[in-house]
Amino acid sequence: MPADVLMGAPWPSVVAAAPEKLLAQCPAARETPLLEVEGFGARLWVKDERGRMGLGSFKALGAAYVIAHEAVTTGGEDFSSALDGRTYVTASAGNHGLSVAAGARIFGAKAVVYLSDTVPEGFAARLRDKGAEVVRAGAEYEASMQAAFEAAEENGWTLLSDSSWEGYFDLPHRLMEGYLAMAAEAARQMPEPPTHILLQAGVGGLAGACAAWFREVWGDAPQIVVVEPEAAPALHHSIAEGGPVETSGPVSNMGRLDCKAPSLIALKGLARDADSFALISDAEASAVLPDLAAKGLATSESGAAGVAALRLMDLPKDARVLCILSEEADA
Repeated sequence: MPADVLMGAPWPSVVAAAPEKLLAQCPAARETPLLEVEGFGARLWVKDERGRMGLGSFKALGAAYVIAHEAVTTGGEDFSSALDGRTYVTASAGNHGLSVAAGARIFGAKAVVYLSDTVPEGFAARLRDKGAEVVRAGAEYEASMQAAFEAAEENGWTLLSDSSWEGYFDLPHRLMEGYLAMAAEAARQMPEPPTHILLQAGVGGLAGACAAWFREVWGDAPQIVVVEPEAAPALHHSIAEGGPVETSGPVSNMGRLDCKAPSLIALKGLARDADSFALISDAEASAVLPDLAAKGLATSESGAAGVAALRLMDLPKDARVLCILSEEADA
């Protein structure tokens, strides 16, 4: 993709050693399992992120890693108060907000999380349990993101988004770097390289980070497919148009993936690293959930989007497929 349309976005990081070194100091950090799952035609391995650090999703590796990195760089001896006086603000459709809240509380900072009206109150309660202040703003995620941006500007708070745009790259670049810990685990755990990798995407942080690492480890051989909701085809349409595109559409039941604009860092990486971009319907995302639940892998439509896409592909039975089960069922 032409550099000028990406507004100075950097390439996704491939320094997996950085988050792994920091995670080694965290008592809650454990590798999540890679499971071989039968009944989906091709041979399927699922990286199960539902138990990641007690937060229920891979997002535990993102914002909390950024906050931990900033706490370490203060040079203080007492990490529990390293970020006293700092406030992190974000918008969230789900698990990113929990990661911000958990990281802020551990290191003595405050977290303010803006939610749109579509986010269930049960999730707001989980955020409050982690010590975050919750603010409702707008009918959709984009409105809550704008409100968080304005609050950061007005109050001198640190905006910690999991997306990136012109002039806002440093923190989301490090946040995506945190996801490399998951990708590095999966690469070590796979018994042999996959032939196909299916990565779900909202703004593209997970997909962009993982695709960059898998290319680093396995080269060009695996076919990498990025999976998005039909209602939120931000990466799909941006690739087709040759530049970032803000899309529109109805609310998707893949709520964590229902993002109408791409992260520029992710878009830059995926334009290089992905082979294809697929769209799935809400019904297709839901259809796979009972079969996964029956195998002890209960998750959400967002968490299972890669597996749902696999169901729609005619792959040979000896294909080796890697998917990420990105969140627990009630995340």
